[in-house]
Amino acid sequence: MTGFSGKIDLPAPVREAIACLEAHGHTAWAVGGGVRDSLRGVTPHDWDLTTSALPDETSAALAAYEVHPTGLRHGTVTAKIDGMALEITTYRTEKGYTDGRHPDKVDFVANIEDDLLRRDFTVNAMAYHPERGLCDPFGGQSDLQNGLIRAVGDPDARFTEDALRILRGVRFVSKTGFAIERQTGYAMRRQLARLEAIAHERVLEELTGILTGPYAGRALRSCADIVAAVLPEITPMFGLCQHNPHHRYDVWEHTVRAVEAIPADPVLRWVMLLHDSGKPHAYTIDADGVGHFKGHPHISRDLAERALTRLRASNALREQVCALVELHDYPLGQEEKIVRRRLARLGEADVRRLLAIKKADCTGQDTFSIHLAELQTTERLVNAVCAAGACLSLRDLAIDGHTVRALGFTGPDIGRVLRRLLAAVVDQTVPNQPDTLCALAARWKENEHV
Repeated sequence: MTGFSGKIDLPAPVREAIACLEAHGHTAWAVGGGVRDSLRGVTPHDWDLTTSALPDETSAALAAYEVHPTGLRHGTVTAKIDGMALEITTYRTEKGYTDGRHPDKVDFVANIEDDLLRRDFTVNAMAYHPERGLCDPFGGQSDLQNGLIRAVGDPDARFTEDALRILRGVRFVSKTGFAIERQTGYAMRRQLARLEAIAHERVLEELTGILTGPYAGRALRSCADIVAAVLPEITPMFGLCQHNPHHRYDVWEHTVRAVEAIPADPVLRWVMLLHDSGKPHAYTIDADGVGHFKGHPHISRDLAERALTRLRASNALREQVCALVELHDYPLGQEEKIVRRRLARLGEADVRRLLAIKKADCTGQDTFSIHLAELQTTERLVNAVCAAGACLSLRDLAIDGHTVRALGFTGPDIGRVLRRLLAAVVDQTVPNQPDTLCALAARWKENEHV
């Protein structure tokens, strides 16, 4: 164990769980992310414990509290103490990883050091006790202070055991801004082929974590080849010079900067990652040496569809990302009439998402500031139109299908009339008033023009 001069202020439920277990003759420590984040000065989201007690012994020691067997095969129970859920796992070692993800055999052991040896990175292989202080057999505290992500022990062995740790390492870069230690990075790349055996849903979860971290740009730049191993759609963007006055950077660097420039919402970050993925497939260069990418939004949409389908993304995520990727170049306008039409067609939520996408796209181009000024004009118009409570959808229209039917329209003509009336109101050709709308529809009926 290495020395530790500081002190972690463990939450009362964690201290209570440790005290109960030790009162029954066992040892117990806070472990993993809670310890790591506390040492970084970050408030942990949750706390895990590890103990010499077997699961039934843990349940007996914590009999005064609600305890559930949530992973008995791996020695895990979850205890709820004063509203805090604590995952408590017996010290264990793991052997054999036939599927490259899960241990074939779990053995319970008697000491904390053996348990820490099975963990992925040194910064996650530290434990803390309120009296004994920090248990840090692999130098996690030093790596934490130096901003390094280092595998515990032999890095090739760690990634052979569980290939998902490769992506988890990149996710730690995105979360912390740390660098991957050199030998660990070499091993991650040597073991990339093992990612093929990982469930697509787990890969998607890690990729989304990478994209939404505060240091996503650093992760994407330093580990682009690792990300591309599970997302080959991004590879053609690497180093592709755009030869275009609207772009200062190659396609990949532009993409990374656009990801950095948009809020860390999963949908928006995925859109920015894939919005220009179609450019390499649409690239042409004219006689003046200027690059063009005609039709790239549609190609990008197809690539996004393919990638997110393969990764088994939810329908909601896939549909939102694909729709916004295809629309990312769609003009929103700097005139109120055009803005009202866009709001009517797309809805306020998607218009605001597109504004964010376009701002990030402009930031990633880093060429003409006038484009950002134009988007600010558009945003002011969007705010004004929405604040005024403008009629922008059929549900806002002053008449409905029953009224139109009463005017003598039937079948599909009812919907067509309502849509034409809405378009007239959106363009402010007529006011959204029942009498006016009925008179206009009646005139169309009289002229048999729908």
